[in-house]
Amino acid sequence: MNKIIVSIVFAVILVLGINKIADSIFYVEKPEKSAYQVSSVTNVADTTTSETSSENSESGNIMELFASTNAADGAKIFKKCAACHSIIQGGGNKIGPALWGVLGRQAGSISDYKYSKAMAAHGKVWSFEEMDGFLIKPKDWIKGTKMSFTGLKNVKDRAAVILYMNENTDNPIPLQ
Repeated sequence: MNKIIVSIVFAVILVLGINKIADSIFYVEKPEKSAYQVSSVTNVADTTTSETSSENSESGNIMELFASTNAADGAKIFKKCAACHSIIQGGGNKIGPALWGVLGRQAGSISDYKYSKAMAAHGKVWSFEEMDGFLIKPKDWIKGTKMSFTGLKNVKDRAAVILYMNENTDNPIPLQ
C-alpha cells in the first residue's frame, strides 16, 4: 500500500515539475488586446466618421442621417437583432419582445411580454431620437434593462435599422 501511495505522489510531483520546466522554457507573453473583440471599427476613417456622426445624432440630428442610408441596409444589420427579436407582423416574442410597430409605441407596452422593471417604468414613446439613443448602448440609456446587447456604435447603422423598423409597421412615422 505504501508503494502505491508513494508512486502516486511521485507521479504528481513529476507532472508538476515537468509543467514548471516547460513553462520556463516555452514562455509565452500574453497579448495586450484580447483576440476576440465583440465590436470593432474596421478603419480609422470609419472611426472619425462615426464619432462625428454620433455627436450629431446625440444632439438630435438623426433625421439628417436618414438621407445617407436606407431600410434595405437596415434589414441586413437587423440580423444581429433577429436572434432575440421578431419584426414580422404577427411574429411572437422571443427572448426580447416583438418589434413589429415598435416606433410610435410606448416602451414596455406589449402585454404578453415580461419587461424589466426599468423598461416598464421608462414610459416614453419610441421616437426616432429615443430609439437612436437606446441603440447606442441599451444598458446606459435605460439603467436596469435586461437587454444585454452591446449596442450599435456606428450612427449610420443605427439610422438604417431605425428606418427598417419604421417600415415594419401598420403606421410608419413620417420622416419630416
